[in-house]
Amino acid sequence: MVTSGDGGLTPATPRVGVRTATLLCAAAALVAGAVPASAQTRAAPEPLVVLDCSNEAQVRPEDYLLACGDGNSRLVRLDWDTWGPKTATATGTNMVNDCRPYCAAGRFHPHPVTVTFSNPKPWPAHPEVQRFTTVRLLYTDTVPSPIPKDVTYKLFY
Repeated sequence: MVTSGDGGLTPATPRVGVRTATLLCAAAALVAGAVPASAQTRAAPEPLVVLDCSNEAQVRPEDYLLACGDGNSRLVRLDWDTWGPKTATATGTNMVNDCRPYCAAGRFHPHPVTVTFSNPKPWPAHPEVQRFTTVRLLYTDTVPSPIPKDVTYKLFY
């Protein structure tokens, strides 16, 4: 506080603090401009992906078609707990067609499941990207016949 001419107190002007802050900001800007761009930011690593039936990369898909040929088995409402670097785990529902009396006339039934994608390998189309190559389904309630309660499939796409 500073005493004014009439004896009252007035706040001191913080000019020194403003000048110091301005100089520090200017110096920081100069230093940032002098550092090579490669040192300022690092390229984010390519994500770990799972390939869908169309050979498109997916990260944490909400739905995932297991039966590409006929569409009779699909994972839906996937809620991801983890994603990478070795595995990805979610809970969701496997909608499976009972194919009775035949698949075109069959009905889809929900089966709660824990899904784990694993075994990452380089994607041949993009070797810098890792893709999961296996999927494990662990049914937590009902199991579609004749599938076992715990089953692992290789992903060929």
